[in-house]
Amino acid sequence: MRAKAAVFMGANKPFSVKEFEVTKPPQGYAQMELIASGICGTDIHIHNGKLDTGAPSIIGHEFVGRIMDMNEDEGAKYGLKIGDAVIADIAVPCGECLLCRTGDDANCVHMKVTNGGSIQEAPYLYGGYSEVNYTPLTNLIPIPAGVDPTIAAIFACPGPTAMHGFHLAGRAGVRLEEIRSAVVQGLGPVGLYAVMYLKAAGVKRVYGITARDNPGREELARMLGADEVLSLEKEGTAAVTACIQKEHDGLGVDMCFEASGAPEAVEQGLEILRNRGVYLIPGQYSNSGSVSIQPQLITFKALHIIGSSQYSISDVRDYLEFLKQHKYLHETIKKLGTFYQVSDINRAIEDAKKGINVKTVLVK
Repeated sequence: MRAKAAVFMGANKPFSVKEFEVTKPPQGYAQMELIASGICGTDIHIHNGKLDTGAPSIIGHEFVGRIMDMNEDEGAKYGLKIGDAVIADIAVPCGECLLCRTGDDANCVHMKVTNGGSIQEAPYLYGGYSEVNYTPLTNLIPIPAGVDPTIAAIFACPGPTAMHGFHLAGRAGVRLEEIRSAVVQGLGPVGLYAVMYLKAAGVKRVYGITARDNPGREELARMLGADEVLSLEKEGTAAVTACIQKEHDGLGVDMCFEASGAPEAVEQGLEILRNRGVYLIPGQYSNSGSVSIQPQLITFKALHIIGSSQYSISDVRDYLEFLKQHKYLHETIKKLGTFYQVSDINRAIEDAKKGINVKTVLVK
C-alpha cells in the first residue's frame, strides 16, 4: 500500500506530491487514514516564509483521521480502538518547565511537535498533508459519537485556539456570563469560531469586523451568531470604530477578540474597548510588521490584555464537547469548508492565500 503526501519544498516554492510506502506504525503510534486535514493560517505563514520550517517536509497539523492500525493493548490505555475517528494534536509539551508544572502546558518553553519527523525514514508520514498519518497515541483525541468528523475538521485547530484564549481569560478572572457585548476582529476560521462560541455563551451583542467587503462571509458570520458585521473596506475604520464605541453609553464593548492577524487591528482594538475591557489576542501569530499604539489607553482605561498562542489537548476535548452540545450549528459549520484532494495542494494553497475559501481542507 502507498499513500500520497504533499511535500513542502521551501518558502514560496510549489509543493511536490509524492507517494510513500505505508508501513507498520512504530510502538506507541497509530496509523490513520485521512478523513480531512485543514490548511491553517500558520501553514500559509510557513509557505510565505514568515515562519521558519525545514524542507523538504510534510507540514500540516489539523489531521482528522480514522485509526487503521496500532497496538490494540496500547491504544486501550488511551481509550482508543481501531476504527475510531480522531483529531491528531501536534503539540508535545515537556512536562517539566515552569509553564507545564503550573498547568499551562500550551505555552511550554521546550515544546516539540508530532509532525517533525523526517520523510527520509519510515514511517515518513508525520504531517497533516498526507493520505496517511502517524501520530503518538498520547496525542489522539476521539471524536464523540454524533459529531461528523468532517465537521470536526473545520475548526480542528481554530476551535481549540479560541478555546484556549477563553480558558486563559477565565484563569484571569474574566467571566463570560458577565460579558454583554463583544467584538471579533477578523472572520477567518478562528474569528468565526469565536463569534459562534461567544453567542452560544450568552453574549447579548456580538460584532464581527472584516477587512474586506465579503457578503457571503458576512452572512455566514450572522448565521453563526453575529448580531452585526462591519466592513473596514466598505464603511471605513473610523466609522466602524465610532459605531462600536457607542456601546455602554459611549464607553465601548466589554471584550474584543483579535483573530485577524493584521497588526493594525490591535490599534483599533484598544480604542473600541470600554474601561476595564478585556482584549484577547490569539491572532498575531507571525511577524507581520509593527504599528503605533497609544499606550496611555491601556493605563487610563485599565485594560486587561491577554495573549494566547498554542492550545492543550484539554482545549481540543473542550472544543469537541462544544460541538457535541451544539448540534444545531453543524449544518452551518459544514458550509464553511472547501475541499481539495491532497494531489491538488498547490491550487488549495493559492486559493487559501487569496481568501477565496473560509476554510480550505484536504481530503483523500
